[in-house]
Amino acid sequence: MTFENPEDTLVLETTKGRVVIKLRPDLAPGHVARVKELAREKFYDGVVFHRVIDGFMAQTGDPTGTGTGGSSKPDLKAEFSAEPHKRGTVSAARTANPNSANSQFFICFERAPWLDRQYSVWGEVIEGMETVDQIKRGEPVRDPDSITTMRVAADL
Repeated sequence: MTFENPEDTLVLETTKGRVVIKLRPDLAPGHVARVKELAREKFYDGVVFHRVIDGFMAQTGDPTGTGTGGSSKPDLKAEFSAEPHKRGTVSAARTANPNSANSQFFICFERAPWLDRQYSVWGEVIEGMETVDQIKRGEPVRDPDSITTMRVAADL
């Protein structure tokens, strides 16, 4: 595995296969720092894709698997940008409060313009979108797929 910038690349091994995400600290430095910190703590290992909506997105990052949990770290300030939510975009999930993102994130299956400038985009899938397409759908998902391991490529 050779990556252009290993320190800003995530490698997810999932129950469906590998997904590689290019991190975007230029758009959301706080969110990128948090996801790398959590990945290095192995926080995401075993976490399920708890909300997967066909034609929209696959959401993960909640250790409770319910969509209501997060890490013990403080919530993040919003880092909205003009970067569009398109196929492969990785963005921070949050509540109605713009400054409530913590550990949950989603990967867009398709363009979702209503999310633009409303959610913090922090990455993009550069390899394995066909893997993301195979993740089991549901809201909530019955017998969900999961992240087996999630690592910063520089640590592999």
